[in-house]
Order: sequence, then structure tokens, then C-alpha cells
Amino acid sequence: MSLSGNKNFYVSWEAFHRATKELAKMCLHGNFDSIVAVSRGGLVPATIIARELNIRVLDTICVSSYDHDQQRSLQVLKDATLPDSERLLVIDDLVDTGETARALRERFPKACFATVYAKPQGKALVDKYVTDIEQDTWIHLPWDMELAYSAPLAEQSR
Repeated sequence: MSLSGNKNFYVSWEAFHRATKELAKMCLHGNFDSIVAVSRGGLVPATIIARELNIRVLDTICVSSYDHDQQRSLQVLKDATLPDSERLLVIDDLVDTGETARALRERFPKACFATVYAKPQGKALVDKYVTDIEQDTWIHLPWDMELAYSAPLAEQSR
């Protein structure tokens, strides 16, 4: 998927926090005792959900499937060490085509998968989500924005 020609959905920090707290409410009675955050997008919602559910055991699985506005094949850069369990909650910011969710379902078949946003191609792969987003809509998350897209500092120094 490319950013050009798509619809845009801009998310403020406040709106993202509100939606993530709603996701936490949906997970409140799941008896979860640990979280795997999908890095990088799942880090912020996983932190909020860990606080709201009073979960202290967190791990990350680090994957890469986007270069700012271009989707590409999935790479696992670091695997999580937490065991698969019905009490494990896997958190990501969104499910788009479902490529990442499919790989994570394979890795954690017993876990509950939760995302803040879900697009049609991937939403059947998550157990809980808050907001439906059209497939052709690009979500601009608050950590990627200033008044316009802001390249990470590491890229600005090149």
C-alpha cells in the first residue's frame, strides 16, 4: 500500500489515548497477566493498557513491514521470549492487510490479539479492536507527526 491516492485519518495524542483506554476496557476481564507489544506501533498502546490492567510483565516482538508510507514484506527483528498462553495479550496499534497479525497468530496461537484500529483485510485476525478504518485510508499516528510528517532524527542527519 502506498500513501499516494489514499484517504487520510489524522490521530492526535488525546484521541489515541482515549481509544487505547477504550481497548483496555474491552480487555479488562480477560484475566491477562502479560503483554507482548508489537514494536514499534504497539509500544504506546501496550504501555497504556499495561497501566490500566495493572500488568507488569511486558515483552516486545520487533517487526518491520513499512518504510514510512510503503508496505513491504515482514521482517522479525527480535522475537519475544514470553510463552504463548491464553493469559497473554498481544498489542499493536493497527491491523492493515493482516500480514503481521498472521505471523503473530502463528507465533502465539493461544494469545488474545488487540489493536486500536482495524482495516477490513486484517480485522478477522484480531480478537479486539476499537475503530474500523477503511482499507484505502492511511492512518497518521501522533508519533509520526508534527504539523507535517517529521522524519526521525536519525534520518535527518544523513
